Amino acid sequence: MIEPTHQTVLIADDEPLARERIRRLVEALPNYRVCGEAGDGDKTLSAIAEHEPDIVLLDIRMPGMDGLEVAEKLNTLSSPPAIIFCTAYDHYAITAFEVQAIAYLLKPVRREALGEALARAGRVNRVQLRALGSRAKTGSDQLAVKTHRGTELIELNSIHYCEADQKCVTLHHAGGETVTDFTLKELESRYAQDLLRIHRHTLVGARFIQSLVRSSEGHYHIVLKNVARQLAVSRRHSAAVRQWLNEHQPG
Repeated sequence: MIEPTHQTVLIADDEPLARERIRRLVEALPNYRVCGEAGDGDKTLSAIAEHEPDIVLLDIRMPGMDGLEVAEKLNTLSSPPAIIFCTAYDHYAITAFEVQAIAYLLKPVRREALGEALARAGRVNRVQLRALGSRAKTGSDQLAVKTHRGTELIELNSIHYCEADQKCVTLHHAGGETVTDFTLKELESRYAQDLLRIHRHTLVGARFIQSLVRSSEGHYHIVLKNVARQLAVSRRHSAAVRQWLNEHQPG
């Protein structure tokens, strides 16, 4: 496999002297090239759109939009750059990793630490590309669910339906049932393409939907593949379910 000659790096920091120092450190390392600089959050996003860097060295405290807000916006992209935070403050570390940062470096940044972080970012970028290719073929994603047995990984495409009661949400999937602390709203928002709302208490796995039936009393139910039980569809959601069926099922 032929590696790219250079990884491109964007430096985002509101202090010109800090940008200059980090630029010197990057340019002293082989296989990296600084493609641009920015001094605040909005300019960082504009520079990323212009230069499409592989890696962003991102300060946290900047005028206007801060580095964490920039990172959150970058994570909505289909192919975001790797993020390495370079900051004088150590108390943002946990939040930084919540927005998928590769590394968190404290100023003054050392050359050795920067080199290690850049190398890690390059490896992650390649892993992400392979993972994206794999997911495109399999349509697979996983939920990490904390249970009394520890953390369990559940394939999203194995979930038949999710059902809420007053205390918790139960995932009914190919491997059985798992209670989760996810709310239905969180699951619906995060996996809108995979889970369809049919009731205030129920989401169903879109890939398993077989048909919508109506009882003699006029109540609607969803029939799922591999599930014996028919699930009630509320009157409020019946129109949306019918529309989904019209758009996604042949005939």
